[in-house]
Amino acid sequence: MLETGQQWELFGYDMRRLGKQWFAAWDGVLWAEQSPLRERLDEVVRLDDGENSQLYQSGKRVTGTEVTCEAVLLPDALVLSRPLALPLAAEDDLPAVLAIEVNARSPFSPDDTAYGWRVLERDDSRLHLALVIVSRSAVMTYLVHEHDIHDSHAREIWADASGNKVVIRGFGENRREEKYRKRLLRCALVVLASAVLILVMAGFAAAAKRAELAQVENNAVTVQQQAAAASRYRSALAAGNDSIGAANEIIAQFPSPHAEIARLTRLLGDDAYILQFTMNGTEIRLRGRAVDASSVMQVLTNEPMYQQVTAPQAIVKVANAGQEQFTLNITLARDEAQ
Repeated sequence: MLETGQQWELFGYDMRRLGKQWFAAWDGVLWAEQSPLRERLDEVVRLDDGENSQLYQSGKRVTGTEVTCEAVLLPDALVLSRPLALPLAAEDDLPAVLAIEVNARSPFSPDDTAYGWRVLERDDSRLHLALVIVSRSAVMTYLVHEHDIHDSHAREIWADASGNKVVIRGFGENRREEKYRKRLLRCALVVLASAVLILVMAGFAAAAKRAELAQVENNAVTVQQQAAAASRYRSALAAGNDSIGAANEIIAQFPSPHAEIARLTRLLGDDAYILQFTMNGTEIRLRGRAVDASSVMQVLTNEPMYQQVTAPQAIVKVANAGQEQFTLNITLARDEAQ
């Protein structure tokens, strides 16, 4: 069976520490002195060492900046400092680890002990810090005699640990922390308002695009309806053209006999007349009489609407009538048939 501790491990990682590590990571991003946010949003502090004053922001020297907070630098004689190298896993519970370290190493009583620390660097396995321990009563005595300060929260108390400025907790640093917290909150509200504004703008843009899409869809439906109507008209036109083509084909195969009778009447004049007219398609058969049957045949032959004019029978003189009887076969020209 698995041991109880192994039930919380995944690929060698203790899942019970996940929450603490998550909060520790955010604490480092928002509150650590090395945080990029704190370097830009932290208040400027004027540090007084008894002889000179210098400006610091997030533990770094600055110049020409408006000052909102005051701090006093303790002399080295009042400060106990030592470097610490802790495992990286201790960073999740760093305040608790350092409290244990201070209780073990402080020469002062617990009520008279104040301390602070500063993270110097990290490597692959260690967290390097500067730890500072002071006596509260000794600090207050120094403030009263050297700076005429009687309120422990009137100034921040700083100490120097091998060139690194360390803030001693429990004095006037809460004022700066509160200012930083409010400024951080304002920045968060600005970011949130910007995000909401971006979402609103995106929503309006999406709504406009949706309305545009609806308009395009309506136009598409209208165009489809018009295209369907045009398609029906085109189909009806094609059907009409087919009907006209079929009618033309029938007319070409079977021309109107009334038109041909009228044409013959115009061509023959009063000297000839038709006894029999037969028409089958483009073929016409005539039998008639004329004073000069050959001239009648010549007139019909010269007619461009007639492709061919032939006499299947010889011209015969009609006795005692002074006329000739003719029989002619006429083939209509192709253009005329069409």
